[in-house]
Amino acid sequence: MLRNLSYAALIAAAASTTHAEEFTWAVTTDPQTMDPHAVNSAPVLGFLNNVYEGLVRRGQDMAIEPALATSWEAIGAGDGWRFNLRKDVTFQDGAAFTAQDVLFSYERASSDEADTSSWFSPVSEVVVVDDFTVDIMTTSPNPIFPDSIANWMIMDSDWATANEAARPNKESGNYATLNTNGTGAFAITNREPGLRTVLEPHAGWWGEASHNITRAELTPIQNPATALAALLSGDVDFINPVPVQDVARLQRDANVKVIQGIEARVIMLGFPHEAAALKYSLETSDANPFADPRVRRAVAHAVNVPAILQTTMRGNAEAVNQLVSPAMRGYSDALGGDAAYDQDAARALLAEAGYADGFSFGLKCPNDRYLNDEAVCQAITAMLAQVGLRATLDAMPVQNYWPELRADNYDMYLLGWSPGTFDAEHPIRFLAATPNEEKRLGSWNFGGYSNARVDELLPMIQSEIDDTKRQSMLDEVAQTLQDETAYVPLYVQPLVWGTRANIDLVQRPDNFFILRWVTVN
Repeated sequence: MLRNLSYAALIAAAASTTHAEEFTWAVTTDPQTMDPHAVNSAPVLGFLNNVYEGLVRRGQDMAIEPALATSWEAIGAGDGWRFNLRKDVTFQDGAAFTAQDVLFSYERASSDEADTSSWFSPVSEVVVVDDFTVDIMTTSPNPIFPDSIANWMIMDSDWATANEAARPNKESGNYATLNTNGTGAFAITNREPGLRTVLEPHAGWWGEASHNITRAELTPIQNPATALAALLSGDVDFINPVPVQDVARLQRDANVKVIQGIEARVIMLGFPHEAAALKYSLETSDANPFADPRVRRAVAHAVNVPAILQTTMRGNAEAVNQLVSPAMRGYSDALGGDAAYDQDAARALLAEAGYADGFSFGLKCPNDRYLNDEAVCQAITAMLAQVGLRATLDAMPVQNYWPELRADNYDMYLLGWSPGTFDAEHPIRFLAATPNEEKRLGSWNFGGYSNARVDELLPMIQSEIDDTKRQSMLDEVAQTLQDETAYVPLYVQPLVWGTRANIDLVQRPDNFFILRWVTVN
């Protein structure tokens, strides 16, 4: 009977929740799309986890748990995975969820038009066994596959097709860019990009609601001081992030709470490995010094990471020497420390590479994506200048930033990466594998870094069941990336959230904010 109710009736029915409350929150980065397959970024995926769902999801402790699939098991000798689907699930417009929606969502999310296509590089085929059973076949044994699809969201095939959104459109957008129809705990009732997004509970949700929210409103506030003032005045109930310089002040205010943790995200510098020449140099326009690993190593020596952690991050971040933090599975304990701050070593490497006088270049940086991102880039610019690396900083909103990187409009860039699988294989696949559209590899490897041995090891890492053998291969990759200074890892980003004192919520290390865990007291 539930599927015959109107969408408006489903939403209205949820308003009868006992002790229900309205909730407002502010973030610096508005999700740039409502399409769960169009943009592979945390602001989009984190927000849409409230609206759409996958076969599996991550719980409060980040462990994989059932969602639209109630159980799963390996097929044969590692040929794939069988997912047993949850019955009596409805989308927010009342339509029934079946295996056909899973097949459609695989074809859509793995298509060339999708930003999520690389997630499915190990998949050879998806087979609908019956209405509530799906087999996802893999090219080789893949023990971490269920972990890898926690953010793969299922769409209603009929809804997407009827609204001419059978494939995502990253550039121009389509109906799914502004409109949603998921199976999740909340439905979007109003979307005004850059201004506000309103959500209300999905009364037909299959799960048991633990929140008491009747209406939630997201407001993007780019200026941290403005967001802080809104929290202190009670105009919003929650802000993310809290400026690190204001933590102590908030901790003295009885009307608010500060929730602190360490995110899974590693902040790093990236380079144009395969570029023939710099794009923004005043005097070195016919060569690409960053193609030389000695120059990249000089950058690593020139950046004073401890100073950035102490001053810009106010002691709230942790230095890191690889593309994952120590909390991630597959972190390489065998890897030695990375290049220590040493200006003399940086100058010597530049001279050895033929750039004793240094050179000028362009550094691209977002100003609303990572905590203190522009301030970090300003500090790095000053540090590099001391060894002759003269950067012109170009900081911009993230909605303009990603297109610039994908168009190769940079000489160096700042990037943050949080592994969706919480496994070291993830950044290898996305950031270190040679870009290959056919194999769906290296989709965020903007600079085109390439190493044949890394490419050889990746499928072996993905299929190896023996943890000791697998870790040995991960150690080798981590050592290779460090030896070649493929990237310059800087630090693990902190999590600093602020709420009103009457709000209870859950902070996960992936920085995803889940509305169904919020209680307004």
